Amino acid sequence: MAETNPEVDISELAEYEEESDEEVQNEVADTKNKTANLFSSLCFPIDWYIVFVHSKIDWWQQHYITLEFQLILPCFGSRQWQCRADTHVAMHSSGFREFLLKPELERVIGDCGFEHPSEVQNECIPQAILGTDVICQAKSGMGKTAVFVLSTLQQIDNTPSGITTLVLCNTRELAYQICDEFDRFTKYLPNVKTAVIYGGIPVQTHKDLIKEKKPNIIIGTPGRILQLASEGALSLKEIKQFILDECDTMLESLDMRKDVQKIFKLIPANKQVMMFSATLSDTIRPICKKFMNNPLEIYINDGSKLTLHGLQQYYVPITEEQKNKKLIELLDSLDFNQSVIFVKSVRRADALNRILQDIGFPSICIHRDLDQKDRIEQYRKFKNFESRIMVATNIFGRGIDIERVNVVINYDMAESADTYLHRVGRAGRFGTKGLAISFVPSKEDPVLEQVQSKFVVSIKELVATPDPSTYMSG
Repeated sequence: MAETNPEVDISELAEYEEESDEEVQNEVADTKNKTANLFSSLCFPIDWYIVFVHSKIDWWQQHYITLEFQLILPCFGSRQWQCRADTHVAMHSSGFREFLLKPELERVIGDCGFEHPSEVQNECIPQAILGTDVICQAKSGMGKTAVFVLSTLQQIDNTPSGITTLVLCNTRELAYQICDEFDRFTKYLPNVKTAVIYGGIPVQTHKDLIKEKKPNIIIGTPGRILQLASEGALSLKEIKQFILDECDTMLESLDMRKDVQKIFKLIPANKQVMMFSATLSDTIRPICKKFMNNPLEIYINDGSKLTLHGLQQYYVPITEEQKNKKLIELLDSLDFNQSVIFVKSVRRADALNRILQDIGFPSICIHRDLDQKDRIEQYRKFKNFESRIMVATNIFGRGIDIERVNVVINYDMAESADTYLHRVGRAGRFGTKGLAISFVPSKEDPVLEQVQSKFVVSIKELVATPDPSTYMSG
C-alpha cells in the first residue's frame, strides 16, 4: 500500500537534518500566520473557517515532515459552536501537539502529564492563539483557565516588555489560582512575570510591586485595577489580551460592570478579548459581545440541559436540628481526600467550623469577612493539603480549583441551580469522580427540583453510605 505522506527528495535530507526543532517550530508558526493572512484576503472572512494544522516530525526514523491543512466551512454567518449534553467531541491522538505551541509550552505540558486537551480546550485554543475574541461557557472542571493561559503565553514574546495581558476576576482567591496556572506554564519562560492585584490591602503595596517586579501579566479584581490605572501607577497602554474569568458575576453586578467598562476604555482598541464562565444566561451573552469584535462563541453542554459526568449526587431530607448529627455521621463514614462544606452565611460558617474543631475534625474556614491575609492563608493551607475539611460560603464556590476535593456537602442548600452547579463543581474536577450531598427540608425543595430539571440528573435520597468506588478515583 502506498504511503499517504509525500516522500522527501533524498538530496534535501542533509539540509533538513541540520535544522533544529526550534527552527522548525518557528517555521511552522510563520506558516500558520501566513495562512491566517491568506484566509483574511479571501472572499469569505476568516471567521468562517476553522483551521486544523496537523504536524508530524519524525527526524531520526522517517526523515520527513508533513503539514496537512484541512479547511472546514461551517454554517455561513455563524461562529457559534454548541455541544449538547448527549454529544462528545473526539480528540485527535496527537493531543496538545496539534496546536503547534511553543517548545517551552509543549515541554511543561509534558512535565504535567497532560496528553489530550479537554473538549473546551480542543475547540477554543486553535482560534484563541490566532487572536480571535472568545466567549466560552463550559461547566466547572473543563480546563477553561488553561485555554486563556496557553493562548496568551503562545502569543506573548519570550522576553516581553510592559504589561501585555490583563485578567480580571471576581475574587482574590481566584486571582491567586489563575496566577498559579500562569506560573506553572511559564516554567520554561523565566522572563515572563506575573502579579496579583486586589483590594483590601494598602494601595502603595501594589504600586511598589508593579514598580519593582515589572510584571507582564496582571491578574486582579476590577476595583483595585481601576484605582491603580486612574492614579497612573498601572499602565494599560500596551495590553493585547483582556480576559474576564467568571465574567457573568462581574457583568451581572452593576458596580463591577461599571469598573470593567472603565478599564476597557483605558485599553487599546486593537486587543483580544476573552470571557469565560460555567454559566452564561441569555441576558448576559449580549452584554459580553458588546466588549468584543465578532467573537467565537463556545457553549459546551449548552441549552436547557447541563450534565455533571462522574459526580454522584444525593439529597438528605432533614430538619435544622438534625444537621450537625448527620454531618458528623457522614464525615465519619465517608472516604474522601478533601471535602468542602457549604453554608449560607458568614456566621454559620464560623459556628460550624468551631463545632467541627471542638469534636476533633481539623477543619478550616473561609468567607468574605476574613481579612485578606487570613483568607489567602486558609486557601493555601487547603490547596497544599494541610487540612482535609473546609467550611465555606459561596465565595469558595466559583472557579476555585482544588484537585483533591472529591466530596461536597451542602449543609445549607444553594439558593439557585446555578449556585448549586458552581458549588458541586468543586468535586469531580476535569472528569474525575466525586460526591455531592445536599441537606434539604424535603424532597420537594424548589432548588432541588430546579437542579434536576436543568442538569439532566436524578438526585436520589441518600439511604445508605455510598460505595467509595462510585466517587473515589483510582
